[in-house]
Amino acid sequence: MKIIVCVKQVPDTTELKIDPITGTLIRKGVPSIMNPDDKNALEEALKIKDENKDTHITVISMGPTQAKEVLNEALAMGADEAILLSDRFFGGSDTWATSETIAAGIKKIGDFDIIFAGRQAIDGDTAQVGPQIAERLNIPQITYVKNFKINEDKIIVERALEDGYEIIETQTPVLLTAIKELNKPRYMNMAGIFEAFGNDKVKVWGLDDLDVDRMNIGLKGSPTQVKKSFTPEPKGKGQMLEGNNEEKAQKLIVELKRKHVL
Repeated sequence: MKIIVCVKQVPDTTELKIDPITGTLIRKGVPSIMNPDDKNALEEALKIKDENKDTHITVISMGPTQAKEVLNEALAMGADEAILLSDRFFGGSDTWATSETIAAGIKKIGDFDIIFAGRQAIDGDTAQVGPQIAERLNIPQITYVKNFKINEDKIIVERALEDGYEIIETQTPVLLTAIKELNKPRYMNMAGIFEAFGNDKVKVWGLDDLDVDRMNIGLKGSPTQVKKSFTPEPKGKGQMLEGNNEEKAQKLIVELKRKHVL
């Protein structure tokens, strides 16, 4: 089985800061990590490989050269191959242009059975790139996967909903987006760390390596742009009402009328 996993290097949100003047993310000095949902996607691919040693896992990412770090992490976890799409021309891509570029990279890789991706990236929270890749490749997609199994030639997943889940059967090729409830990602093993980080095995593909329309990628090919990022204002302190249920209800009505809600 051939599996492709899409991963992204993102700022560690525990250290995320925003410039109060420009409204843009301050990335200098902020540590980067593999996007958490993408790590769940990779783990599910590795679980398949644990059961079927003939499985080949290719990890692909788009970003600057420093994104090699998360690809090396993926190799150290057990992936077989890593590809970085990196070119100055790709800079400024929105989700539309990003999915176009990654889809072109996947077409260059060739045959695959499953594409795993994270539900969304923590630095954008759009949940758009995975589904857009599936559309560009003209393959089925199942999002918000919380459980996964292979039954002969069928793939059976549980797709999370707000009030439950639905069971969906599909065949390959297919793209699946993972959520954190799907599994618990493994750690890198020591041998994998020495092998991945001690040897530069990450392949880097630039603009000239891809069969892609330049008008559909990069900043010029992005129909949307982020105008501003900001930290939401903290919510006001809650008010506790004392008394029995009837007294609390009366006090609540008084407060709501005072605030002109009623």
